[in-house]
Amino acid sequence: MNDKRPIIVAAGGTGGHLFPAEALSNALCARGFEVDLVTDERAAKYGGAFPARAIYEIAAATPRGGSMLARAGALTTLARGTFMAWRLIGRIRPRAVVGFGGYPTVPPLLAASLLGAPTLVHEGNAVIGRANLFLASRVDAIATGFETLGGVNAKTAAKAHVTGNPVRPMVIEAAKADFPGDADGKLRLLITGGSQGARIMSDVVPAAIELMPESARRKLVIVQQARIEDIPRVSETYRRLGVDAEIRAFFNDLPFKIAQAHLVVARAGASTVSELAVIGRPAILVPLPHALDQDQAANAKQFAASGAAIVVDQSAFSPQWLATTLQDAEANMAGLARRAIAAKEAGIADAADRLADLVLSVSAAKENKL
Repeated sequence: MNDKRPIIVAAGGTGGHLFPAEALSNALCARGFEVDLVTDERAAKYGGAFPARAIYEIAAATPRGGSMLARAGALTTLARGTFMAWRLIGRIRPRAVVGFGGYPTVPPLLAASLLGAPTLVHEGNAVIGRANLFLASRVDAIATGFETLGGVNAKTAAKAHVTGNPVRPMVIEAAKADFPGDADGKLRLLITGGSQGARIMSDVVPAAIELMPESARRKLVIVQQARIEDIPRVSETYRRLGVDAEIRAFFNDLPFKIAQAHLVVARAGASTVSELAVIGRPAILVPLPHALDQDQAANAKQFAASGAAIVVDQSAFSPQWLATTLQDAEANMAGLARRAIAAKEAGIADAADRLADLVLSVSAAKENKL
């Protein structure tokens, strides 16, 4: 057997797929294995720091929504991508191919399964995504980010292995920080809307702060992610209210911002929830509404079961509700500290190594059958 054969990781679309793929790749590289990344042009921008021997772009598209002509075009693109992946995988002969969800993973995983290569998908959410569901019957194993995986039948569930969601080295480093003290009487809030931002946070949070008594506002230190177009109005509100606030469109060091917070107000994407758990911080989670699979609602529910989070539907996430909830938090800092402990107990800090173990186990098992 050629010991130099790489392991292919396939991911694309958003950092939510690329970051866990990067974490697995780091774990595999630390064990002496080489990794190749298969992605599409949307995710190629994340590849600069990716620990890959080579990065390949494969054609992909989402065959959902739009006109019949658009869907037909997407299926044609996926077929073209599968042929490209077939040629690539046939030439490389990888030890295994691991997908991280989203339609950019369909061509390489489908081609790998047809060629008989060891295959796995990682599902970061608590409900399986459409692309992973399509691939589930074709792959050798399914790694899951949460204890329970919804949207699957018994046969698919039998392939599932709980590994947790791999997190970046920056998250592991941030997790070393203790829960912030409160000797200065301050409540440190982090407001984030996920990789795409969330206008609802810019609409509701400043309005909630304005409803709080001045004595309560003086205790706040706010770090908030906002869309570029929302930054001026959010900043002006906090300036007018005399609130200590830092507003940016993007934080390169978000895990450290999480670690510095007493409380995080956020969406409930798989990466966000996993980073909150590993770092160990309590949260108010506002799942993205109208999602096709309600994956964020399922993620939030499982995290809330630990006692670490309050979950609120976006329809109920009003300035009045949030103002009351924040005042309750200010009055119960000890409760926040207890919720931080609960969050950390729910985290799986070694998820990347667990997933690496599974990848190598599946690879070895299939090699032994050949």
